Amino acid sequence: MKNFKKSDIIASLIIAEADALLLLFILKTIEVELPSILDPFLRFLPLILPFLALVYIFVGSFFKQKLSAIFQLFKFTLTGSLNTFIDFAVLNFLMNAFLITSGWYFSFFKIISFSCAAVNSYFWNKFWTFKKKETKVGTKEFSQFYLITGISLLLNVGVASLVVNVIGTQFGVSETLWANIGAFIGVLCAFIWNFLGYKFIVFKK
Repeated sequence: MKNFKKSDIIASLIIAEADALLLLFILKTIEVELPSILDPFLRFLPLILPFLALVYIFVGSFFKQKLSAIFQLFKFTLTGSLNTFIDFAVLNFLMNAFLITSGWYFSFFKIISFSCAAVNSYFWNKFWTFKKKETKVGTKEFSQFYLITGISLLLNVGVASLVVNVIGTQFGVSETLWANIGAFIGVLCAFIWNFLGYKFIVFKK
């Protein structure tokens, strides 16, 4: 239990609670029909996700002393979940507001949503995941962050745009759902790049 700090508990709870609220917003915006068996789970999502997050980060804390990179990966994944939900929430808000789910506007919306998630990512990863001691935001560090994030942006938006605009809607799903599938594939492609870049370049100790 000594490796399971109060700051980790608080951070996990904040992230998971935000995840739950954003996920409910995204599901409402997509208007996808989910099996009724999931209704109780969705109703108590703001309670369930924080509990699961605590269990998740508690398991990760066992690696803190001997394999700190593994513990950082646990925290990076949890932080990444919030980044992803911010990305998707902003993207769906824009698509719903302008009634556009493909084309160049989709790519533009994706850049905006990715940028919102990137700002969130910087502060959570700096002060929690990789725990840089200095509290100020250095010009060099911020530049490195946006270089890594810029490449991630190309991967994320590029792959999402490829899926949505080139491959196009498949399997009979709605255009809105397909846009979210494309966005999710883009997120996956950028995930490993982000972790390695942030750990060994941006927030290295």
